[in-house]
Order: sequence, then C-alpha cells, then structure tokens
Amino acid sequence: TDYNHVKTMSKEEAVAAGVYQVIGADIDDPYIEELKSQVLHMDAIKEMAKELKIVYSPLHGTGNIPARRVLKELGFENVYVVKEQELPDFTTLEYPNPEDPKAFTLALKLAKEKDADIILATDPDADRLGVRVKDKNGEYHTLTGNMSGCLLADYEIGQKKELQGLPKDGALIKTIVTSNMADAIAAEYNVKLIEVLTGFKYIGEQIKFFEQQGTYEYEFGFEESYGCLVGTHARDKDAVVAVMALCEAAAYYKTKNMTLWDQMIQIFEKYGYYKEGQKAITMKGAEGAEKIAELMDKLRNETPKKFGSWDVLEARDYKKDECVDLKTGEKKSTGLPSSNVLYYALSDNAWCCARPSGTEPKIKF
Repeated sequence: TDYNHVKTMSKEEAVAAGVYQVIGADIDDPYIEELKSQVLHMDAIKEMAKELKIVYSPLHGTGNIPARRVLKELGFENVYVVKEQELPDFTTLEYPNPEDPKAFTLALKLAKEKDADIILATDPDADRLGVRVKDKNGEYHTLTGNMSGCLLADYEIGQKKELQGLPKDGALIKTIVTSNMADAIAAEYNVKLIEVLTGFKYIGEQIKFFEQQGTYEYEFGFEESYGCLVGTHARDKDAVVAVMALCEAAAYYKTKNMTLWDQMIQIFEKYGYYKEGQKAITMKGAEGAEKIAELMDKLRNETPKKFGSWDVLEARDYKKDECVDLKTGEKKSTGLPSSNVLYYALSDNAWCCARPSGTEPKIKF
C-alpha cells in the first residue's frame, strides 16, 4: 500500500475532525450496569459480601479498574488486589498469561495470608480468566478453562432454570476443542448445544445469527482456553463478567456451606469425570513451519486407525469439510467453515484434535 498520500494529523486536528474519541463514563457506566443486570442471586451476594474473601490480580493489565469496580458496586467487601501486579509496568511477569502457573505465585502467597476462598487473575487485555479455588482443607486447586467454563455453564443455566425457567430455544455454545462435558450440561437442561471453530469470534458470530434469524436464545458460551461470556453485551470473551459471575457463584455455594471446589466435584459426580490434556510442540523458523505442515499432511492423508489403545471411529477434516465414518466409509460435511483442523472421534467417548497455532510456531494436540 502506498501511504504517501496519507496526511498525519495532530491530536487537536483529529479531535476537531471527530476521528479521535476517548471512551469514557458514557461507555463504562452502562457496561458495568449491563454486567450487574446478569446477576441471578443478589440475595446470596448480600448474605456473603462480608464473608467471601477474594484475591484478584489484573496481571498488570486492563482488568484492574472494571473488575474491582463491579465487585465493589455489588457489595463484596473483601477483595484483595495483588499490589505488585496492579500497575501496567509488567515488572513481575515475563509471560502474563493466566494459563501459566507462574502467573499465580504472588496471588497464592496473598491468598494464604488472607485465607481467601477464591483467586482470580485476568490476562492483560481482560478477556481471559484464570482461577484457583480453596477446598475445605485450605488447599488451592487450579480450575482449567474447561472446568471453570463448565462450572459457570452449570451455574448460569441451572440457576436461571430454577429462578425463572429457561426459554424453549436456549443455546449453549462451545468450540470444537472444548470439553464434551458441555454437551452433557446442554442435554441435562435441554438446551441446544452448538459447536463452532476455535476462536471466540465464532461464538460471538452465533449471537449475531440468533438475533438476525430469531433462531435461538444465547444462554452461555465458552472455550477451553479460559474465555467465556455471560450475557450478550459483547461479541467476545469478557473476563470482567467472568470475575463477577464466579464471585457470585462462590457466594451462592457458600450460602450452602460449599466451596467452589465442592461444587466442581459435584459437577464431575453428576456429569462424569472428564479428563483433558493439551500438548503443544514448538517448531521455530521456516523449517519448523514446513515440519508442522508435513505433520498435518501426513495425518490428513494417512488417517490413524488408533490413538494409543483407543480406536478411531470418525475422522473430521475441517479443511476439506469432510467427516468420514471409519467403519462404513460414509462421508458427510462438517457443517463448519474451512479451517486447518483434524479431529478424531475415538472409542469410549474420547477424542483427539490436531491443529497448528494461528499465532505461534506451534502445533497443538
């Protein structure tokens, strides 16, 4: 592109031309009100506002003010912020990712000092949330993105059903690499389960389709990589609403003398114990990119019959838009847009998925 004709503007000129706008209270205030309107159990928050202890780290990022503000406005009194990670100076973390255990070192230290019930850390742009919860013995457990997502899905949909009933056309949305526990939750509450490609934009897109086509009503959406959305105020994952919802759920279960860990175990007991794991192999440079492409090609052209002791029942190639039943040879469409992802449905309700990362020199399984 030739940029020679582009004129640079001073800030004053940009303001005068109406192309420079600072987002202020006119956006922030309605946003916070919208989040608070999603609360289902204000009664539980009121009852536990003085008792529930929350440790929060913005990991040097943008969650700091909105997350603290919404908790304060709801009345939570014991919110302890990790001081060292409050400001955007990135002094304590090389890799400020809530999926990385190192990101929780300082928060865990503070939690032990304060005897906190729940530890929350939002990533720098505040769209993903990492969670640690305390059990009855004072031990802290890590919730994976699948676990916190399922905990919230069960809470949001289950409590909505109890309090006001569910719409006949409710939908729960997840990505194709997210836990199948979501399918079990959808079946339990008789809501439609919709699967989309990896990337929260596809969940956001479904909300748009629901509104345009009048098909379903959005109940909840999440992905295994620590992103979820309560409400339809956004078209992307929102860690601020996730912080609010998890604190609400913690308060609700505390009124029943349960920790969030107790509830997590109850969910496993109810839906089954879903085991998960992710393996990412990094291959750098042009040579690495070639190797990753070769690996995908080999898998694509020579479908494995087995993964360990599991039989491959169906192979889905989202790039070719093809699902193949390995027993009958029958082929059908995946029903999703083209994407370089290979998915294998295995015996015993297991599955395995392979895909190259879109942003890093990695292949993920």
